Amino acid sequence: MTAHAAVCGDVAVLVPAAGMGVRLGPGGPKALRLLGGEPLLVHAVRRLALAPSVGCIVVAAPADAVPFVEEMLAPVAPVTVVAGGATRQASVAAALAVVPVEFDIVLVHDAARALTPPELVESVAEAVRGGHGAVIPVLPVVDTIKRVSDSGVVVDTVERSSLRAVQTPQGFRRDVLVKAHEAAVDEHTDDAGLAERIGVAVQTVPGAEAAMKITRPFDLAVASLLL
Repeated sequence: MTAHAAVCGDVAVLVPAAGMGVRLGPGGPKALRLLGGEPLLVHAVRRLALAPSVGCIVVAAPADAVPFVEEMLAPVAPVTVVAGGATRQASVAAALAVVPVEFDIVLVHDAARALTPPELVESVAEAVRGGHGAVIPVLPVVDTIKRVSDSGVVVDTVERSSLRAVQTPQGFRRDVLVKAHEAAVDEHTDDAGLAERIGVAVQTVPGAEAAMKITRPFDLAVASLLL
């Protein structure tokens, strides 16, 4: 897969990629772990750049790895790399701060969802462009879900028909994302959750199986097979 020579759309995408990903085991920042011989971040950015709507990509990298990440991504797509923060929320804020003013649609994407298809990026962007302040891609929950007590006893079975598993990219009008982060009073790993807290309705669009999150060694093995 070859990325476009330049991104030229009306959407900015923020990629917080400064986390260590401890559940994936030792080996450095998760976004820099290899999948098929290339870092997860390279796979993610390549697919973002293939989405026609994307006109700006900002990566928040580990502070001590910014020059390395800039060099690594230079052949993939035009990308701005900034130093990420101690938390995901801080990294998103750092990336958002450098997005040029002309971009009113901003997506936030996890580098760990390295195989997310460009079509999903387009679907989220189109929903924001259509008037929704916040948009998330979702998949139906297929497993039976139990609520369990601290002692391990099942309390009840949760009705799953209305449950959805959330993916990224999550899309926002820029002003919504800015206000959501300004209003945050505690650490949050879900930007749509911040939008909910300030009263913004969050619209859903169908997600994609390929947009799985690579969190554990097993996920990495599955992603290798998909790749």
